Amino acid sequence: MSAHHPALARAEAFAALYGLRRPLLLAPMAGACPPALSLAVMRAGGLGACGALLMQPAAILAWADAVREAGPFQINLWIPDPAPARDPDHEARLRAFLGRFGPAVPPEAGDAAPPDFTAQCEALIAARPRVVSSIMGLYPPAFVARLKERGIAWWATATTVAEALAAEAAGADAVVVQGAEAGGHRGAFRADQAEAQAVGLMALLPAVVDAVSVPVVATGGIAEARGAAAALLLGASAVQIGTGFLRCPEAGIPSAWADGLGRARPEETRLTRAFSGRTGRSLATDYVAAAAAPDAPVPAPYPVQRGLTQAMREAAVKEGDLSRMQAWAGQAAGLARAVPAGEVVEGIWEETQGLLR
Repeated sequence: MSAHHPALARAEAFAALYGLRRPLLLAPMAGACPPALSLAVMRAGGLGACGALLMQPAAILAWADAVREAGPFQINLWIPDPAPARDPDHEARLRAFLGRFGPAVPPEAGDAAPPDFTAQCEALIAARPRVVSSIMGLYPPAFVARLKERGIAWWATATTVAEALAAEAAGADAVVVQGAEAGGHRGAFRADQAEAQAVGLMALLPAVVDAVSVPVVATGGIAEARGAAAALLLGASAVQIGTGFLRCPEAGIPSAWADGLGRARPEETRLTRAFSGRTGRSLATDYVAAAAAPDAPVPAPYPVQRGLTQAMREAAVKEGDLSRMQAWAGQAAGLARAVPAGEVVEGIWEETQGLLR
């Protein structure tokens, strides 16, 4: 491909470095990255992705084996937060509140814990993806050194300029700049700063590009060519898309959620801690609104809140009830298309090239 615009040349060089035909990346969305979705993106020339937060080591290895033949992919983990503070009385109020939206919540529900992080990291080494990415913080130096020894790139998600600088100093090979428009969890290093420091991509991206010397990947609120072209013009070397792929049949999300994404205006999403205890952007559903009401108990920390809401979330999916569903959504959700993922990749890149030539 010839690239007449410097932004295209930069993006195509980055894609070539990672063995891609197109600088379009699937966002690693925990619980919404089945192998079928990555395979479709990879076969169209993009980068596949796995959000491995909730996966045991054996499941991480099985996922990698399922997609490996199609090309390069990334696997992402959350950096664990400190152990959450527990308050039995407050959790009892939360359980009573959540009982209005789903099955009764037993006292032990808040004890749920994520898989062992160290064991997951060992699985990442064994899986040998082209890229290991991080969110919510930085990997320990010893693990970063092991990745580099094996030729596995580390991409660190950052939501502020300060986080991007810290990631570069820690050895990240690229910084994934996550704007506040993004659906799903905010990647803030500190949970208590996730909302106060929610910066939009169009302001954050050029500031990070100017601050660091490593390549920058743009993510958040990009679901079609206009957003992709804008991100490349602002200095990104690639574009990562999450919500823009969720309506694709390969994503396999509940139809009520997929339909809700297609109807959503940007202002019909909101940041909430009501599902997991960590700030994320979802559709502004009835439950999300109720949980934000002045008389509602504040959510418990992650992962306590996630355990407390599990029964409600599972019942909502079973019943197809969007009003109680954990329906993560970026502000560009209404631009997501209900077409095969390969068609999304090919269409966005073709139109992006046209805009920049």
